[in-house]
Amino acid sequence: MILNFLIASVFFLNCSSNDDPKETQTEETPEEVVSYDIVVDAKGTGDFTTVQAALDAVAFSKKIETKIFIKDGVYKEKLEVPLNKNNISLIGESKEKVILTYDDYASKKNSGGLEIGTSGSASFIVTGNSFKAQNITFENSSGPVGQAVAVRVDGDKIVFDNCKFLGFQDTLYPRSTTSRQYYKNCYIEGTTDFIFGASTAVFDQCEIFAKTGGAYLTAASTDEKNPYGLVFLNCKLTTNSGNSSYYLGRPWRNYAKTVFVKCEMAAHIKPEGWHNWSKPEAETTTFYAEYLSTGSGANAASRVSWSHQLTLEQVTNQYTLSAIFKDWKPAL
Repeated sequence: MILNFLIASVFFLNCSSNDDPKETQTEETPEEVVSYDIVVDAKGTGDFTTVQAALDAVAFSKKIETKIFIKDGVYKEKLEVPLNKNNISLIGESKEKVILTYDDYASKKNSGGLEIGTSGSASFIVTGNSFKAQNITFENSSGPVGQAVAVRVDGDKIVFDNCKFLGFQDTLYPRSTTSRQYYKNCYIEGTTDFIFGASTAVFDQCEIFAKTGGAYLTAASTDEKNPYGLVFLNCKLTTNSGNSSYYLGRPWRNYAKTVFVKCEMAAHIKPEGWHNWSKPEAETTTFYAEYLSTGSGANAASRVSWSHQLTLEQVTNQYTLSAIFKDWKPAL
C-alpha cells in the first residue's frame, strides 16, 4: 500500500509540473557601479567645490588613472592640468550642463601691464600627459575680442570624448609639436582660425561650426618633420555664416598640414578651399588635402591647384588611427 501511494504521488507531481505554467527564475544583473576618485560639486556635496582644487589634489607622476567626476554646474575658473600630473580623467555629469569657462583674451593686460598673449588667454590648459575629458563644455566667454583660447593642449596622448568647445577666434589650440590628440564626437565652434596649432590632432565624427564673422576654419603650424597635422575624419562642417564665406584653412607656418577625409561641407566653404596667408612660398611646403568631400561646399574641381585630392590607397594606408598615432591607441 505504501509503495502504491508513493508511485501515485510521484505521478501526480509530474503531471502538475507539466500542466502548470513555469516560472522562469532570472538572475538580476546589478547595475554597473562606476567609482570615482574625486567628486566636484559647486553646491558642496562632493569632495571639492572647484575643479582646480580637485586637479591640485592629484599626486604628481601617477601611473594609474585618477577619475574626477564633475557634477552639473557652471565653473568659472582658469584651469590647468600641470606638467607631470598624468593619467587624469575628467568626467562630466552631462555635456550641456557641465561648463568650464573663463574670459581672458590675448590683449588683456597682466599685473605688469603686458598683454597676456594668445597662449596666456586659455581658459583650460593641459600640460600633463594621458589626459581624458568626457561630457564637458569648455568655453572662453570673452566674446569677439580677438584671440581668446578656450582650450590649449601641450600634453601627449590626449582624448576629448563628447565635449564642446565654445569661443570665437582661436577657440581650440593643439599647441605642442610633440602632442598627439584625439577628439571623438565633439562640437567645436568659432570664427577665425578657431582650430589652430602645431600638434597632431585627429577629429573623428565631430561637428565644426563656423560662426558669422570669421573666414578660416583652421590655421595649422605643423613642424616640418611631422607627417601629420590636423586630420578630420567623417566630420560635419556647419555654419550660420553666408555662402562662400570660409576657407578650410590657411598656413600659420609654412609646413602646415590639414586633411579632410569623408567630411560633409556646407555652402560656407569657398570653392577654392584654401588660402596661402599671402605667403606664396607656403604653396610648395604645405600639405592640404581632401578625400570624398560631400555637400554643397565640396568642390574638388575648383580647389586651388596646390592642394591635393587623396586616393583610396593613400587614405587606407596613411589615414588610420594606427598610422597617425603609431604606438598610441586612444581609449575612450
